[in-house]
Amino acid sequence: MIGTGGGPGGPPRPRRVLGIDLGERRIGVALGEEETHSALPLATLSRARTVEEDARVVARLAAERGADGLVVGMPLNADGSEGPQAARTREWAVAVAAATGLPLRFRDERFTSMRAEQRIGGPARGRSGGPPSAAQRDAHRLASTVRRRR
Repeated sequence: MIGTGGGPGGPPRPRRVLGIDLGERRIGVALGEEETHSALPLATLSRARTVEEDARVVARLAAERGADGLVVGMPLNADGSEGPQAARTREWAVAVAAATGLPLRFRDERFTSMRAEQRIGGPARGRSGGPPSAAQRDAHRLASTVRRRR
């Protein structure tokens, strides 16, 4: 795990965290339990116009769910370096953590999509062999969510 918190002599590790997957237009949020090392999808939020607005929504979700920390996925390059998207993610996450007062950690998310597809398989191809249709993607996402909850 990349980031701060939980070391000897440091602040205690959060027991319940909001896991955040930051995108250009949306924010994926999951609720994670440190004791059980489990997480469940919670919400997909539309990005607000400002980081401050995003922080208000994140703070509300954290309060409603009793989360006492944030874990933000860091989209590192394959070699472990930070590219432009990782820099934007870090800047956003630090600002949200400061605005919410919640401790922040980063999680290396290299290869997570690839590992997920290996575990549950990818969506079916479209009728002509091209990319899946929106309906096929939605059906695949729903089926994989149901499988994870079992």
